[in-house]
Amino acid sequence: MNYILFFIVLFIAELAYFQLANHFNIIDKPNERSSHTRITLRGGGVIFYIGVLLYFTLEGFQYPWFFVGLTLISLISFADDIRPQSKKLRLSIHFTAMALMFYQWSLYSERWYFTLIALVACTGILNVFNFMDGINGITGVYSSVIIGALWYINTFQAPFVDNDFIYAVLLALVVFNFFNFRTKAKCFAGDVGAISIAFIILFLLGLLVIKTKNLSYIILLAVYGIDSVFTIVHRLILKENISQPHRKHAYQIMANELKIPHVIVSLIYGCLQVLITVGFILCKTYSYWYFGVIILILSISYFIFMKKYYYLHKISQTSINKLENNSFRNH
Repeated sequence: MNYILFFIVLFIAELAYFQLANHFNIIDKPNERSSHTRITLRGGGVIFYIGVLLYFTLEGFQYPWFFVGLTLISLISFADDIRPQSKKLRLSIHFTAMALMFYQWSLYSERWYFTLIALVACTGILNVFNFMDGINGITGVYSSVIIGALWYINTFQAPFVDNDFIYAVLLALVVFNFFNFRTKAKCFAGDVGAISIAFIILFLLGLLVIKTKNLSYIILLAVYGIDSVFTIVHRLILKENISQPHRKHAYQIMANELKIPHVIVSLIYGCLQVLITVGFILCKTYSYWYFGVIILILSISYFIFMKKYYYLHKISQTSINKLENNSFRNH
């Protein structure tokens, strides 16, 4: 591929989408539970799908089953960004897309329970990326770290995919970060961005794990994973509906209660994952031991952080509930 031309086309495509979003009013309005305060265009993450579409077209239609799955999951996610879709419809299309991706992996030639485990894991990871897309830059920065790590592994350690595919995704991330990784974001990823980049990362990680037979590569998702899993557990303990919007993630407390700028919080998450990934590459011989130690350290760090700062969230939550109650009475 001509990477400069590829980048220019993606940049123009993103600008064209902004015109479309403005025309059809595809926007994200802040509310009491949001971490942003400005009306912002939604769905800028559609550029991830466009990047893969260009690669698929230019490079001989490689990975066709994955591409069909990505198309389905991006379409339903974009439709959900415009107008909420039924959970049953979204879930059925997600499962169909994952089934196509599993076929591309040749997973069905393995034992049947591998498919079941992969289905549960992939569903969880898709939702993790969607839950974590709440502040400027976090989806783009964190995804760039993962894709960059996969490029290094693919180039220098264990080739598992066409490198041009990784370059296409990286260039799409650069374009998206240009408009999103800033104090006043031009656009948000939206469901189409968060879900599609998660699906792309899952596809690459799956290829790598199947090629190497090494499950410890999921450490590339360690920071997101710990924050998401323990936040869900916390909310279950509090008997909350985990499908409802909230502000209990560690990154949300950092941004909302501690008033750390969004871009700094995103950099913290990205840099932490970089350090973990570099350590993993250096300790490859002891990958499972390293994985266990890192998960333990992150878990302890999460509990310490929440014990120290969660009370701030409870105070702000009380204020939010009062505002919502007053708004309901006035209405």
